[in-house]
Amino acid sequence: MIAIIDYGMGNLRSVSKALEHVGVEYVITDNADVIQDSTAILLPGVGAFPKAMKELHDRGLITLIREQAHMGKPILGICLGMQLLFESSEEIEPTEGLGLLPGTIRKIPAGRKIPHMGWNNLQKRKDSPLLKDVQDGAYVYYVHSFYADCPEEVIDAGSEYGVFAPGVVSKGNIFGAQFHPEKSSEIGLKMLQNFKELVTC
Repeated sequence: MIAIIDYGMGNLRSVSKALEHVGVEYVITDNADVIQDSTAILLPGVGAFPKAMKELHDRGLITLIREQAHMGKPILGICLGMQLLFESSEEIEPTEGLGLLPGTIRKIPAGRKIPHMGWNNLQKRKDSPLLKDVQDGAYVYYVHSFYADCPEEVIDAGSEYGVFAPGVVSKGNIFGAQFHPEKSSEIGLKMLQNFKELVTC
């Protein structure tokens, strides 16, 4: 059972529908016991980084997520949820993140329309369980104004948009997708299927 964390800022309906499509059992919850009993965690998110961290803090979920990560439980962050996995963000005000991945969330440089919204091709940097059977150059759907400035070692794939924006990141049991797999047609569903296989293998 995958626990989709509900902290008031997630696109829960579209994510849950996509998981149903690939046959994933899930529960939408902010209950600590349910999250602890889950086989994996999915952290969605839409909105601003500081407010998201406050919502997680107010629900007592920050320490819990960190503990589950350190125990080796697979965690997948989507869009803002991916950004929360990093050490910090510059959005609105300097804010500490979950610190599960090295790097800082920064604003996409001026010169391109912001937000980066729509389809863009995904350039692979290295193999990743999420990218199994996903072709280099496949198109995925983005909606974001900030990107992860992070070490090359955690970048699995990304897209050019005035800057190279990491689209898929990972380190051990921690995974993130900056784009929306649930809105990325068959490619996105394949990635969610890959996460399912990762969790159940």
